[in-house]
Amino acid sequence: MTEDVQKHSVHTLVFRSLKRTHDMFVSDQAKAVSRDDVSHKLKMGVKLKTDYSAVLHMPILKEGKDRVSQLPAHLQGHAPYSQPGGTRTSALMRRAPTMPKPQWHPPWKLFRVISGHLGWVRSIAVEPGNQWFVTGSADRTIKIWDLASGTLKLSLTGHISTVRGVAVSTRSPYLFSCGEDKQVKCWDLEYNKVIRHYHGHLSAVYDLDLHPTIDVLVTCSRDATARVWDIRTKANVHTLTGHTNTVATVRCQAAEPQVITGSHDSTIRLWDLIAGKTRATLTNHKKSVRTVVLHPRQHGFASGSADNIKQWTFPDGKFIQNLSGHNAIINTLAVNSDGVLVSGADNGTIHMWDWRTGYNFQRIHAAVQPGSLDSESGIFACMFDNSEGRLITAEADKTIKVYKEDESATEESHPVNWKPEILKRKRF
Repeated sequence: MTEDVQKHSVHTLVFRSLKRTHDMFVSDQAKAVSRDDVSHKLKMGVKLKTDYSAVLHMPILKEGKDRVSQLPAHLQGHAPYSQPGGTRTSALMRRAPTMPKPQWHPPWKLFRVISGHLGWVRSIAVEPGNQWFVTGSADRTIKIWDLASGTLKLSLTGHISTVRGVAVSTRSPYLFSCGEDKQVKCWDLEYNKVIRHYHGHLSAVYDLDLHPTIDVLVTCSRDATARVWDIRTKANVHTLTGHTNTVATVRCQAAEPQVITGSHDSTIRLWDLIAGKTRATLTNHKKSVRTVVLHPRQHGFASGSADNIKQWTFPDGKFIQNLSGHNAIINTLAVNSDGVLVSGADNGTIHMWDWRTGYNFQRIHAAVQPGSLDSESGIFACMFDNSEGRLITAEADKTIKVYKEDESATEESHPVNWKPEILKRKRF
């Protein structure tokens, strides 16, 4: 017996043990049960109905073949997941995003044409009480007009070049103006006199805006800076530097970022007002940014340039979408609480857009006033009054035009000519 044990080496014993182990595990417990076609078809039919019922009506797309008609009735909900060869049916393909249906807005129509300026009308501001509005012109005057009747109430002289920006304070009886003469003036409307000058810009001042909650004025200029002024003391609190070309537009708001500028260097900058430094620089535009408008209700804004109108969200300037189709140099934008965005261009065209979807629901090209050249068709500024029922435009034919909503229009008479087309928005 002892000799018998010695005959078997360790090598042999290990192999015997391996064989016993192999015999034990030869039936693979993890191996899938062979497929039962009936139950698999039932399972995939249930899966199709629960997960993909919304797209089952779509035609099947076979690889290398033409599109086939709808699924046969007996296969509805029980079509196999894949064709022979593994091609997936189009019923399971992801649908491309489509533009949501835009909100209906009544069309706008020309209501009044106001003449009086002797040069291009460059800027508009409406006073908080909605009784009158102000315009600044290339004839170097500032005129105050009655909003209800369109009659001239007052002319202010003092600038020695084009008046590029006007703003009426909501906090005091002051009017502010700026112009190509590098001057920024504060007018006391009780005496109709200039009571303060803000000196510092080295070139033409193109725009200005008042901060809604603190006594601060922000101006921007061809000297590539924006300046923050203390209204009372006339002190230059900050000089906002960073743009490399003319700063064409500036807007202020109470929330952060409190100052937004657009420039001919094709960038938009969001500023930290307390530090006087840039918070963010938006470089998406390829052409000069001439106008920026803040949405009155949503925490976002739009910018206008010759390449596109772009929408953004605050506080970091996240890009939302492009509004394409106004193929001109866009000088001005305005938006109301109803979500009507207006763009006015150098060629005299006005486009109306639905803010949420970017749908262009109306295009207007008003005739120039008699005696003007067709080339004098241009929109320099536009603004909604405080009731948001009137749109005022400042134009190159020396007129101010007032538009209002067509009250007789209905959704049936002016339907939205909209098709849920696949979105082809550029994401930059």
